[in-house]
Amino acid sequence: MELILYTTSNCPYCRAAKDLLGQKGIAYREIDVSEGDDFDALVKKTGWKTVPQIFIDGTLIGGFKELLEMDRQGKI
Repeated sequence: MELILYTTSNCPYCRAAKDLLGQKGIAYREIDVSEGDDFDALVKKTGWKTVPQIFIDGTLIGGFKELLEMDRQGKI
């Protein structure tokens, strides 16, 4: 499973997602979109204007709320 986490440096939900994944021992790749046109490109790709944006095996699963729900259901 490849998990990619798009974040910004000042996002509390991004930190919460990283903390949850760390507690679960789940490896992820973080891509910080704080600077330049990276965030705009991500919004254009997904239509989402918030972070974190979490992809599993190339599919957007959502943000922290969706990650937390997956954890509660035992799916991560």
